[in-house]
This record gives sequence, C-alpha cells and structure tokens, in this order.
Amino acid sequence: MTKHHPRHTLRAKPAGTYGLPRVAIIGRPNVGKSTLFNRLARRRLAIVHDEPGVTRDRNYADTTAFGREYTLVDTGGYDPDSDDPMKSGIARHVEAAIKEADVIVFVSDAQVPLTSADRAAVGLLRRAKKPVLFAANKADAPKNDADAFDLYRHGVETVYPVSALHGRGLGELESAIVDALPPADAPDADDESPLPRVAICGKPNAGKSSLMNRILGEDRMLVDSRPGTTRDAIDLLVERGDKRYVFIDTAGLRRKAKVTKTEDQVEQLGVHSAVAAMERAHVVVLMCDAKEGVAEQDAKILGLAADRGRGMVIALNKCDLMKKEEIAKAEQDAREKLSFAPFVPLVHVSAKTGRGLGELFKTIDAVAASFRQRVTTGELNRFFEEILATRSPPTQGGRAPRLYYVTQAQTSPPLFVVMASSPEAVHFSYQRFVSNQLRKRFGFEGVPVRVAYRSKRKRRRKEA
Repeated sequence: MTKHHPRHTLRAKPAGTYGLPRVAIIGRPNVGKSTLFNRLARRRLAIVHDEPGVTRDRNYADTTAFGREYTLVDTGGYDPDSDDPMKSGIARHVEAAIKEADVIVFVSDAQVPLTSADRAAVGLLRRAKKPVLFAANKADAPKNDADAFDLYRHGVETVYPVSALHGRGLGELESAIVDALPPADAPDADDESPLPRVAICGKPNAGKSSLMNRILGEDRMLVDSRPGTTRDAIDLLVERGDKRYVFIDTAGLRRKAKVTKTEDQVEQLGVHSAVAAMERAHVVVLMCDAKEGVAEQDAKILGLAADRGRGMVIALNKCDLMKKEEIAKAEQDAREKLSFAPFVPLVHVSAKTGRGLGELFKTIDAVAASFRQRVTTGELNRFFEEILATRSPPTQGGRAPRLYYVTQAQTSPPLFVVMASSPEAVHFSYQRFVSNQLRKRFGFEGVPVRVAYRSKRKRRRKEA
C-alpha cells in the first residue's frame, strides 16, 4: 500500500467558505428538487428537466437567506427499491449527503399521494436524528395546499406547501431553514484569497469522476461504466498541503452523432453546464483515455478552452495499464492531434491508482500562476526594443507599420496590447512571432498569449 507524506494528504469538502452549515435537499425522482435548489441558490446551477433521474451526483452551492450563509446540497432521486445499479449508487450518495448535512429538506410532490420511495425516505430521515423540514412541492395555488396533508398522516408535524417553479411559499421555508441552522462560526480570515478553479473536462468514460474520487479520497462522484453519468458541473473544494483549489467535475462531452434523440435535450443542458464551467475556471484539465488515444472530440474540447483563453493541462489517463513504449506512443499521438496547442503541458496519470497526481498538481499550480501572471511595463519595453531590433514588421500593402510600445492590458487570461500606426498592416505571421517571443521570454505555460494591435489616437484638430 502506497504511503503518502503528511504534507501531501488531500482533504475535500463542497466548494465554498469553510465552516458553512449544509442543507441537503432529499426526495424521490422528479419531485422538483433541482428546481427548488436553483430557486434557493438564486441562480440556475442544477440541470432541470421533466425526465426523472437527471440529477445524479451531489451538487453544491453557497447561498444566503435572511443574512445567514449556508451551503445547499442537491441530491439525486432517492429510490432504494430500484434494481438499477445507477440508482443504487444515487441512493448511497443521498445517504452520504444526509450524514454530512446539518439540516435536511425533504421534498415530496403535493399533487400525488406518497409513494413507497417517499415513505422509505421519511423513515430514513427519522433515523438520521437531524432537523428535517418537509416541503410539499408543486402546490402552485392555495387550493393545492390540502393535497400536501398526506404527509401529516405519516406523523409529520409541520408541512411547508411550496411551488419551486413559481416561488410560492419559499420565504416561509427559508425562514425555517435559517432557524434550524446551527450557530454561526466566526469567519475564517484565510478565505478572503481567491482560489484556483480547475475544471475537469473530457469525453464520457475518460475517467473524470474517477480522478475526482481519487483526489478527494472518497466515493463522492458517481462512477458508472455507462457514458453520461455526470450531468451537472459539480464544485468541490480541495485542500492539499497548504494550498486550496476549487475542482469542477463536468459532464462528458459526446459527439452529436453519439447522442440519441431522447437524450438530446438533457445532453445539451449538460454540455452548456460543462462549457459554463470552463468559462469560470482558471485551468481546464483535459482528461484523455491513453489506451483509446486522443480523438477529434478531445481536440474540440481543448479548442473550446483555448478559445476562452483558459489555462490548459492535458492528462493522459489509464497509463497504469500500458507499457513504457505504449505511453510514449500515446504521448506522441496526443501531441500530433493537439498540435494547435503545443504550449500545453502533458502529464501521465492513473485515476485508478493515483499515479501522477503529484505531477498533475504541480502542473496545475504552474499553469494557474501563468494565468494570473503580470509583466511589468519596464520588462515589456525592454523586450519590445529587442524584438524590433531583431525583426521589424514586414511591409504589407506598400506600408511599413510602426510599432510604438506594448502593455499588458489584463491578466486571467493575459492580454497584451501593441500600439501601432497601422494595426491592419501587421501581417499575421509577425503577430504569431510576437506571441511566441512573449511566451519564450516570460513563460505563460499552458496559457494562450493574446496580443491585440490598436492604432494610436490622433489629436483632433480644432475646427476654425
């Protein structure tokens, strides 16, 4: 058994501020848990669809009600009697969410009588010995409140009729949640610093959720051999040594031809969620199956990250199943198929055994630093003088553009602006040369270096 140095032990919890109490939303499939989650979180985070079982992993979000902060936990539909291995895995996740929660909100459908799954969940919650609030959802009008009384017949003292879709009754439910929360802890001063956000992206079955479970050291992400297990983008806070990261596990992005018509709508929501996760990430880790080889879809995913200016890392997974020469061939193949981004570092990992995790974290740190890197104006001016002395911009269309100076306009991602007499006359090959030289001089490992060319503003002549 591999021993880990104490400095490199990993601890994880849902993304957000340390010490926030957790409120878990529990219920059988298709009662509106994710709609209620989005409503209480005050933003659309969980995928909502009429198809039951869309939510599979635990989804987390920090929110505030009546001046009190807490972390919401959305769970998959609880159905302990199902023979489906996927639903059995979801049931385990629900039980884990109950164990880690401070307050539980049980959601039922006010428009139908309680089912066997509802009754099983009520029994499970009674054994949990934690504060439980019973919300009868889909009570869209006062006339539907009587339909919620089925819960009273099962010994429930207070029921909150709500409509997550229309917002009815949510104020009373939120007030009850806040009253049930444990006393607030003093804020942690260390939480003020921004944390690197790392999105794990790739095709289905590339090993994204397995890698997250290996990093977290627990079965937090649902893993199944069938593609499309993960649909929501799940945020988790990871502490490694003295460093913290927010990891985002995303849905597998399949080619359109692989998606059936019945899956298409939910699949598209998952794709949008994954792309949105990319856009709020600092670093995107592209998980590729080294045994299958890098495919066209992998190149498209990396292209999406590059287009959005994200820091990037390529992780070749399942290297534990390959010989040394096979790994070398897989790396060469990956470099050829992802040749549009030669500046992206590549690491070998095994989500199953944990091999390569140290190198992966080291590379993520380097790319995150490049993503935030700022070059001083003095360094840029010296660099620019050397560039112009080495190679001047070529004449284009009978004009020789003059380049005056360069400045870094922003970080995260880095953007440089070159002031020129005729920006449109700067040939694309020279623009590529300047970008490459910036990377060569200042690093920017794994990050697209963007350079914009703008004209110097001329002073307007005063009209007579």
